[in-house]
This record gives sequence, structure tokens and C-alpha cells, in this order.
Amino acid sequence: MNQQKTIMVVDDDIRIVELMRDFLINDGFHVMTAKDADTALVLFHRHPADCLIVDVMMPGQDGFELCRKIRETSNVPILFLSARDDDIHKIRGLGIGGDDYIVKTASPVEVIARVKAVLRRTGNSGQAAEKIINYGKLHLNLTTREVYVSGDKVSLTPKEYEVFRLFAEHPRQVFTYEQLLDRFWDGIGDKHTVRVLMARLREKIEAEPNQPQYVTNVWGIGYRFEGNPL
Repeated sequence: MNQQKTIMVVDDDIRIVELMRDFLINDGFHVMTAKDADTALVLFHRHPADCLIVDVMMPGQDGFELCRKIRETSNVPILFLSARDDDIHKIRGLGIGGDDYIVKTASPVEVIARVKAVLRRTGNSGQAAEKIINYGKLHLNLTTREVYVSGDKVSLTPKEYEVFRLFAEHPRQVFTYEQLLDRFWDGIGDKHTVRVLMARLREKIEAEPNQPQYVTNVWGIGYRFEGNPL
């Protein structure tokens, strides 16, 4: 699988770019690099990558702004790489559509493991026939990875889709904060990390996000999906 995947590394620190490039190539990935957000955006539109590793703090537009612009046209997985290890930055990064947030003290081996994890979560199912989960106004196509609400296609990030799919495939089952963190963030983060993504998901699939019909809170424990598939 890795030989077919292209990773873009965006960082103004050439040492980090070269280190990550060498480790990724050694693991079988094809690698593109960019030293700033403007270059990365042009390169991405010409040669779309399968995953991006983006430095948060860069001259000119920062990594968050790059993520916003890419999210206008693509749900490609984006992993933030930052020297800052505070919750505010993590929540902000995940809130604008990032799929993971990695502190630069992490080893290249750990970064690659996180890249592989997000690629596994967003990989194609390989099923020949379409499989659709129908909850009335809410449709989830597992083959095309598309979600529709009242006939309108909803754009979800890879991680939002995977979380939503888990709930839709297990209606009425309670998933704790800890279970969700372990499954989708490799155990990194806290309740706020989960809440940010769930709030984002509700904004996209719920008619009234503050009074959710589908994804409901189990107070102090986690969330569950309400409804019966048709």
C-alpha cells in the first residue's frame, strides 16, 4: 500500500523536511515537499497527495490557513506538526479540519506510524458492490464514502467520516470518550479533542446541532447514535 501513497511535507525548517522525507521514502512512500503554504497549495492542486504533514508556524500563511484552503476542495488527511504542545492549538487544529496533531518532539518513527494510522482509517473498502446505510433523511454510502442529508451531499473530513461511520454502523451503542480517543487519535488527547470533532460533525449532519437528532450525548461518558436503519 505505501508504494502507492504520496505524502506532502510542508515545513520551513529544511532539517525537518529532509529528516521526514528520508524516513518516509525508506518506508516506501513517495514524498513531495514545500517550504511554505503558498508553494504547498500550488503543488497540491497540480499533484494531489494522499496525506499532508503540515508545520503550524511558517512564514506568511500558517499551517492552519493552509488547512482551511485545502478543506475548501479536498478531504485529504492533514496532520499538523507543531512545536507547541498546548490544548488551545490542538483544539484549533482539529476544529478547522485537521486529522491529527503531533508535537515536534515526536520521533520520525512515531510520525510515520500516525500517517499510516490515518491512511488505514481513510483507505478504500475494496468492496465491489455498493453498501448503503439508510436512516431516512440520512444516507451513508460505505463504498463511495459519501454522506447525504435530505438528498444533499455533505462534505466530511476523513476523520469525521470514520467517526460517523462507526456510529451509523452501531446504532444505540455507547462509545466512551476513551474508546473514541483510542480508536481515532491513538489515545492522544482528551475529552475536548472528541467534543470539537463531534460539534463539527453535528453542524454538518444535524438540522439543529444544539438539539441533535442522531448523535446524542451520554452525559459524562460519551456519545451514541440514535435511530434504526431502514
